[in-house]
Amino acid sequence: MGNLGVTEILVILAIVLLLFGGKKIPELMKGLGSGVKEFKNAAKDDQPANKKEEETKE
Repeated sequence: MGNLGVTEILVILAIVLLLFGGKKIPELMKGLGSGVKEFKNAAKDDQPANKKEEETKE
């Protein structure tokens, strides 16, 4: 599953283009980008809390 070639990626992109159309793809990518950004921010904010909990357990 991890070994995707150029042909497979092009087929997947063509299917996505057919399903969503050219106008919806930028909106989907914008939503995906903001979701990843929020996830990274949440993960970054959670790390110091975990370190403090580990220090108090010792």
